[in-house]
Amino acid sequence: MTYISPIGLLELDIKDETLVALRIVSGTSASTHSHDDTRIRHWLDTYFAGREPDFVPSIAPHGTAFQRRVWRELLTVPYGQTVTYGELAKRLGCRSPQAVGQAVARNPIAIVIPCHRVVASDGIGGYAYGSDIKRRLLLIEKWVLGF
Repeated sequence: MTYISPIGLLELDIKDETLVALRIVSGTSASTHSHDDTRIRHWLDTYFAGREPDFVPSIAPHGTAFQRRVWRELLTVPYGQTVTYGELAKRLGCRSPQAVGQAVARNPIAIVIPCHRVVASDGIGGYAYGSDIKRRLLLIEKWVLGF
């Protein structure tokens, strides 16, 4: 299933009304979409309209126990706010911000699990889909770039 968003084409894998993957597959921009799942479409429509969705769609990301723990913690980072890799590691009781960063980078459900809200202590940091997309997602959330 695909969704055409302001940041490009999104590819969604949905099994039994549960989102298992969301990937950004192109950088083109458009304003139409094609879906079957109304809740996920509603979440994306709300998000890309610059409003905080009031629910998280049913998700089931596949990964190791540690990765899933990191991804659950990402869901607690408030809309429009960021956390550093080091702060996230402390929250998780992990001594390695690098290990946390690797788990963040392997997030299979981009945007919904907000890995774009994790920044480096000295700047915006990396993002699997590029720093420009990361900045655009943060700007949608009306985050004021401090870097």
